[in-house]
Formats: sequence, structure tokens, C-alpha cells
Amino acid sequence: MAEHEDTRCGFVAIVGRPNVGKSTLLNHILEQKISITSRKPQTTRHRITGIKTEGNTQFVYVDTPGLHSNQKKALNRAMNATVTEVLKDVDVVLFMVERLIFNEEDEMVLQALEHIKVPVLLLINKCDQIENRERLLPHIQKLAARRQFSEVIPLAVLTGHNMSTVEDCVAKYLPAGPFMFPEDQVTDRSSRFLAAELIREKITRQLGDELPYEVSVEIEKFTQEGAVLHIHGLILVDKAGQKQIIIGHQGERLKTIGKSARLDMENAFDSKVMLNLWVKVKSGWADDERALQSLN
Repeated sequence: MAEHEDTRCGFVAIVGRPNVGKSTLLNHILEQKISITSRKPQTTRHRITGIKTEGNTQFVYVDTPGLHSNQKKALNRAMNATVTEVLKDVDVVLFMVERLIFNEEDEMVLQALEHIKVPVLLLINKCDQIENRERLLPHIQKLAARRQFSEVIPLAVLTGHNMSTVEDCVAKYLPAGPFMFPEDQVTDRSSRFLAAELIREKITRQLGDELPYEVSVEIEKFTQEGAVLHIHGLILVDKAGQKQIIIGHQGERLKTIGKSARLDMENAFDSKVMLNLWVKVKSGWADDERALQSLN
């Protein structure tokens, strides 16, 4: 561990409405996948912590679920509560929006930051997709008038544009203090959790709009036997029809999901993986607060 006097360490929350690129930002910073990504909203449900140690600075990033204006379902309420809880104890906030868009859900996030006293950096993602770049500066000025942001950074996470600027800016706002994690640690989440998230990512990517987001994954077995890691995953859905959608004709879709997840797992865990998947109907779990607690 580095000495306290010479080191900086702090928590950095990544917030924003669903699907602005928060998980992709975290994965890009860490240079590996720990937070799942999809074009589909509600992909990230949990608080994911990613740790990056560089020189005398340790960044502890917290990727949060997107804030939702629809709180009718217990799942959405739980996701919003996660964001609110994270904001109570961080040193820097990265507020992500995209392109020239600032909608009702972006406004909701801004309101959640109203009483935050720590530095808030505004990240405008997907700037490479703005056709008329002359519109960007007036948009930045309009947003800057809404709140006194510590920094405003246009970027494009997928191409890496301005990513180093983001990290440099965050570093200067982190407090002096000892590292909280070993220098080679990348996340505080367990391998079982990451395995479940990788399976869930493949489901959301495979099924697109065919399946509502009421799907969860439990890891029932995670054991290393010799050179092979044996993982059993249980996919939980809300309705019987959803089970058949995931399995697909003669089980082909489930095989495709399993193969794709297994390849990512072998890369993440640096081991040969034997993955077995099952699908089970557990009606109403997304509306059941107690069931949600058991799935976290």
C-alpha cells in the first residue's frame, strides 16, 4: 500500500438517466468489463464498484442504475433508491447526458443532485454523433446555466475521445488519503455476481425488445474443479411465455446465450468454463420487494 501523505483516494459516482453510457464509461476506464452494457434501458440494476489504481491515486467508481421517472414497479423504486443512497457518500459525481438531448429524466437526475456539495462534473457523451458541431457550445452554455458544474467535458466513450481528460479532472478532486483496496483489485463484487451479470447481459442483447426487463439470474454453483470452472446459472422470468422466448426453438437461443456468456467468463476468470443454464418461472418477482432483496 502507498503511504497516506502521498496518496489520493475517493469514491466517484456515475449517474444519469438510463442508457446514456454509464456502464460503458466504467468498463472503458477499467479497461475490462465489470458492468454489463446493452442498448436496452434498465440493464444496470445494482451498484457496481470499479477500482482503478494509477500511480499515487486510487479511483473507486460507482456505476449506478439509471434514474427512472416511472416508479410503479418495485424494481424501479429499488433502482432509484440505490442511486439516492450512493450519492450520500461520494467525493465526486459524474453526471452523464448525451449529445444535444436534455429530457425529463435528465432533469430528474439534476434535481437529485440539487443538494450535493461535492464537485459535479457534467459529461456530454456521444458528441461524435452530433452532425452540426456548432450547436454544441450553445447547448453547453444552456446546461451550465442550470447548475455550477465543476467541469463540463464533451466526450465519446466508445471512441475514447476525451476520456483521459475525464480521469485527469476526477483525480484533482479526490481527497488525500490511503488506498482503500489492494492496488491490483478491480471490483468489490464477487465472481459469482459477475458471472450472473454476464449471463444477464447476453439475454438482454439477444432478445432486444422481445422480452421485458423482468429477468434475473442466480448462480447456483460456482466451483473450480481442476482446470475447469463449473458454473450453474438459473434464469428467472416473470411469465411462462418469457421462458419459451429465452429457450428458443429446440433450445437454440439458450445455447447461443450460454456460449456467448461462457466466452466472456473465460476471459474474465482466466479459466476454462463449463456453463450450464436453466430457465425458471418465478411470477411477480419484479413487483415483490422481498423477492428483490433475495436477488441482490
